[in-house]
Amino acid sequence: MTKNPSPVEIKLHQESRLLEIKFDNNTECSLSCEFLRVYSPSAEVQGHSPSQAVLQIGKEKVNISNIEPVGNYAVKITFSDGHDTGLYSWDYLYRLAENYEQLWIEYLGKLDAAGIKRIINEK
Repeated sequence: MTKNPSPVEIKLHQESRLLEIKFDNNTECSLSCEFLRVYSPSAEVQGHSPSQAVLQIGKEKVNISNIEPVGNYAVKITFSDGHDTGLYSWDYLYRLAENYEQLWIEYLGKLDAAGIKRIINEK
């Protein structure tokens, strides 16, 4: 079994609300705080099965207020909306990075299907 890549650098850019991650296999990504929040691995967001997942809305301006390492396998992220449950394992972060475009399109599609418009105005 091959080991999935691990982050060698995690850098938060609060002004642009991006989390930059560099993995030990030279993969690099920038994930928005909104993306990380709506794909939180917590049971509160994911439910205990795919049918129980809760669509996250109104997270366009969410930021990350704290990142704490958890052992050598994950980080705990605290968001500006108070959400702080769910551990982002290295495997999970790598999966988010590898599937970013597809996951983002799925999320936008779910919002659209629910009749919800994202508010992207910075004012």
